[in-house]
Amino acid sequence: MSKTLFILNDAPYGNERVYNGLRLAGALAARDGQSVRLFLMADAVGCAKDGQKVPEGYYNVQIMLGKLLRKGEVGLCGTCMDARGMRDDELIDGARRSTLAQLADWTAEADKVLVF
Repeated sequence: MSKTLFILNDAPYGNERVYNGLRLAGALAARDGQSVRLFLMADAVGCAKDGQKVPEGYYNVQIMLGKLLRKGEVGLCGTCMDARGMRDDELIDGARRSTLAQLADWTAEADKVLVF
């Protein structure tokens, strides 16, 4: 099994970096023999906020992340969450507060690390 870690840093909306990272992570997770983990840092922690409402026809990062959670793991930098006033109870189901130590473990275990 090939293990890929995605690290996202940017805000969920405003540019397409997170959108493209989630697209690639989802496409990879859909393949047999692939294990995908996603770690959200800095402004990317907002990707896991529950209750996102976007204009009709616009991509919804919450929905994209929810699909990825069915096949992979999602961790959020706890320090980054605290800096932005995010609470654990505001996260979508399956996403969880994590630590830099967890990111280090995931990085050491990964065959590939992609940073967006």
